[in-house]
Amino acid sequence: MGETRAESVVRELYRELLTAWNERDAERFAGLFADDGVLIGFDGSQVDGPEIGKHLTPIFQDHPTAAYVARIREIRVLGPGAVLLRSIAGMIPPGTDTLNPATNAVQTLVAERRLPGWRVILFQNTPAQYHGHPEATAAHTAELEPQAAEARLLT
Repeated sequence: MGETRAESVVRELYRELLTAWNERDAERFAGLFADDGVLIGFDGSQVDGPEIGKHLTPIFQDHPTAAYVARIREIRVLGPGAVLLRSIAGMIPPGTDTLNPATNAVQTLVAERRLPGWRVILFQNTPAQYHGHPEATAAHTAELEPQAAEARLLT
């Protein structure tokens, strides 16, 4: 069975979100969120929609942020106008073309159809630490390495 229109649109919304991060564009990243949307960062910070751009601007200005590559694990329609996306992600530090396993993450995005289109309601970026399971860290990294080598953002 093929992907529904809603699933396809949310896949593209996720791609746009990661692209905005990779291009260090705080306002574009924030603009993908609903006004009542929430960003939960890698460090556990929780930022409400209207504050996301202000939160990210100094991060992008003051730090050489790493770029994401990600692989979608699941896209699930939750009901009319609501979709859940789950993925694994890795980050490529500036000046390299290899993943840093210490920044592996599991990401969750919940999107809702609103005017003028689909918006992010929740984006959570959880460290994939796999405590006591180094083989899981190695598998996570190995799965994303071909994408990193080819500079492919999303599969």
